[in-house]
Amino acid sequence: MGQKVRAAVFPVAGRGTRFLPATKASPKEMLPIVDKPLIQYAVEEAIAAGATKLVFVTGSSKRAIEDHFDTDAELEQALSESGKDELLASIRGIVPPGVACIYIRQGAPLGLGHAVLCARPAVGNEPFFVHLADDLIAGSPGCLAQMAAEHERHGGSVIAVEKVPREHTSNYGIVAVDASDQDRVTEIVEKPAPENAPSDSGVVGRYLLAPAVFDKLEKIGEGAGGEIQLTDGIAKLLSEEAVYAFSFDGVRYDCGSKLGYLQATVAYGLQHPDTGAAFKQHLRNLLDA
Repeated sequence: MGQKVRAAVFPVAGRGTRFLPATKASPKEMLPIVDKPLIQYAVEEAIAAGATKLVFVTGSSKRAIEDHFDTDAELEQALSESGKDELLASIRGIVPPGVACIYIRQGAPLGLGHAVLCARPAVGNEPFFVHLADDLIAGSPGCLAQMAAEHERHGGSVIAVEKVPREHTSNYGIVAVDASDQDRVTEIVEKPAPENAPSDSGVVGRYLLAPAVFDKLEKIGEGAGGEIQLTDGIAKLLSEEAVYAFSFDGVRYDCGSKLGYLQATVAYGLQHPDTGAAFKQHLRNLLDA
């Protein structure tokens, strides 16, 4: 039986260069999908999975994320006095009571593994989520909740995977699994060339990791691209602990790319109660024009 997961780590120190100039002064994680920023979707997914400790590994340009999850007494008062109770509730409920936000600076852009390692003092010696806000996954229950249930069943680390085109393996961590042992990971490789990839199962932006991965990350040093790769830390973990690949139920949108971001905006816009019907008609009009 796995231990309950209470901490979620959000590596948000990246510069978001693929979205310049939009991200010149605002974090990419604050890009909105309809009326909520990507990082809020990430936080809501983690809280729904049972997380009560939210650890943001930030950079020098990410103050807007801290401000978003802080209270704004002046705005709340203005909404209250204007009778805009629904809007007031929407900002008061972003972080519910009993959930703590912790902010840790990543001093240099040394990779995802380094960002996760920065969170060690806040996480402690317990399993934890890692959530990459760029990967927006629409599912019910959320992807992290699905992974928490998988972890409770067998107690091992869990990494979310999906099939990717073979020609795109160099964009992902790629895993090989023992299908006879609940999809236990036997190999994980960071961004292999298609001819060297052990499979077409790509790791996407959700992890549930044992705390032992911190020791592995401290020892591995620089990997691909001169960075400390989380994939390399997980690879070291395989020889000592079980790690399972998990094919989640849901639709993933790669909001780190312009196309994926637009696809997510359309999908969520069509489902939103305030915009869905009119937006659908607008798209029909465009297609008929």
